Amino acid sequence: MRYVRLDTPKPISKIGLGTWQFGSKEWGYGPEYERRAAEIVRRALDLGVTLFDTAELYGFGRSERILGAALGDDRAKVVVASKIFPLLPVAPVVQQRAVASAARLGVDGIDLYQVHQANPVVADTTTMRGMRSLQDVGLVGEVGVSNYGLRRWRFAEAALGRRVLSNQVRYSMIDRGPEEDLIPYAEQAGRIVIAYSPLAQGFLSGRYDATNPPAGAVRRANPYFLPENLERGTALIATLREVADAHDATPSQIALAYVLRHPNVVAIPGASGVEQMERNAAAAEIDLADDEYAALVAAAHAFRPVTGLAAVPRMVRARLGR
Repeated sequence: MRYVRLDTPKPISKIGLGTWQFGSKEWGYGPEYERRAAEIVRRALDLGVTLFDTAELYGFGRSERILGAALGDDRAKVVVASKIFPLLPVAPVVQQRAVASAARLGVDGIDLYQVHQANPVVADTTTMRGMRSLQDVGLVGEVGVSNYGLRRWRFAEAALGRRVLSNQVRYSMIDRGPEEDLIPYAEQAGRIVIAYSPLAQGFLSGRYDATNPPAGAVRRANPYFLPENLERGTALIATLREVADAHDATPSQIALAYVLRHPNVVAIPGASGVEQMERNAAAAEIDLADDEYAALVAAAHAFRPVTGLAAVPRMVRARLGR
């Protein structure tokens, strides 16, 4: 495993484990998944993974409970990250919700506590006042944000009066917005971009095509999995396979290596089983050659999916089977 080279109390692994799926039925993993979730966490620890990300919203607290129980006595050795859902995130509410998350996780302190979304009405001045108080009493180590643009990330940091260590955003080969400003800022300022959905919810795995769409409500709601987009992605997946063959790897591992090529980026893919966790962790060791990276960039730029409003009628027709 490789780690981010930053001055953090605990090392942060380049591959972490995202746990949205823990306790959440919408992924379609079935009733046995809670037992498998514990096995995934234990194997991740064996592989040197130190970043475990959850949120109070995931499974309405169940993800935090499952993760905390699975970590057991190792909770103090790793970076446990959670997120507050920003419903009225004024200072007292932030403090109360952090206490509740810590209790569900079974920890004395949350290593990285993040604002799940930017609230359009409540300013970060009051949210960060609550975060600062949590840091002062030792309940929170580092503060992070999620789904913030660069301007608001920097404003949140000014409001906190300390570093806002991380910004957790959607980032993958086909969601490359963070490359424009967030990643350059992180590298310049010594911050971290945490990439969620680094495999575009499995689109980049090569497992799915127009005749084999995914199951589960989360993926069915993602326009990338429209039959038309799965067909349009054929060339991109072919390029991933070509690079993967050169490394004796899988397309998913190459897609992860793409985002990890940036020194201040870590990725938090989920895992449906122990084997997938092992493959994800191994991706941290893959070094892409310059020409391979260039080929991936070109293939990603050539991919033109149907998204936004244009995708809505197609998704409706797909749901109705027409």
